[in-house]
Amino acid sequence: MTTLSPCRLALVLVVTVCAAFAAHAAAQAPYPSRNVQVILPYVAGGSVDVITRAVAQELSKAWGRSLILDNRPGASGMIGTELAAKADPDGYVLLGHSSSYPATAAVREKLPFDPAKAIVPVAMFARAPMVFTVHPSVPAQNIKELVALAKKNPGKLNYGSSGIGGNNHFSGALFAHAAGIKMTHIPFKGIALAVTAAAAGEIEIVIASAAAVNPQMKAGRLRALGVTSLEPSPLLPGLPAVAQSGVPGYSYELWWGLFAPAGMSAERIGFINAAVNKALGGPELKKFLDQESAAPWPQTPAQLADLLPREIARYKQAAQLAGIQAQ
Repeated sequence: MTTLSPCRLALVLVVTVCAAFAAHAAAQAPYPSRNVQVILPYVAGGSVDVITRAVAQELSKAWGRSLILDNRPGASGMIGTELAAKADPDGYVLLGHSSSYPATAAVREKLPFDPAKAIVPVAMFARAPMVFTVHPSVPAQNIKELVALAKKNPGKLNYGSSGIGGNNHFSGALFAHAAGIKMTHIPFKGIALAVTAAAAGEIEIVIASAAAVNPQMKAGRLRALGVTSLEPSPLLPGLPAVAQSGVPGYSYELWWGLFAPAGMSAERIGFINAAVNKALGGPELKKFLDQESAAPWPQTPAQLADLLPREIARYKQAAQLAGIQAQ
């Protein structure tokens, strides 16, 4: 056994103490002490991308640190979700997501992570109904006329989505079920691509958030037939509810929020949650969400505790109703 000299032993002790002190100081450093990565599991331009970027901008102002948004699309949002789920739960990798996540998770038989437990909700951003839009060439001026057109041409009307099992897929499949018609589902790698295809006349229908379809609607390349809430929404004045326009009982609403890898401390979750909720109460985000036809939806960590298990179970029931097969 080698015996250290008194000088060398003292040096080792100093290095050990300094290392321990540095580790303790890092652990105690105020959060965030460096930039934060926010993974977006879809292509740029969709509602998750647009809304998360707006919230991230306000958090950057409040924290004095950059929130670096990282689009990682693929597998209907599951590639980016898996990346986030495998990250350290220290708050420096977060995940922007929407109600598309539990919808997609509900129809995936095999995932490399537990969709209900691998990530945890940290804060909610907003919620809103969807907008039922068609290409201007579609000879239907309202939902009742569209249903009649679909019945005369079963399977010939195509609707686009952000991928199998996402919000746009579920909303279209449930609409077809409720209306008693057959439409053809065309999945894309992101809702922005589906909206672009609908605006170009490559598909006839897209049901999406106002944030996703507003630019094409303003340009006259898409025409809105209604909203997916049970009743007309003050967020989208002038548009009738689909449920009151020929398809009774049909409804579908969206939410957007911030998630983190499982295992994050309750203290850090609480800190981020409070910061998001404060930002949602500020004039900048209120104005932005109003323009995007969405309503702020601040929630506490306690209110979000069982969000994913509850939502995944709900979408599994909806998948059975709409005939969406597990992948």
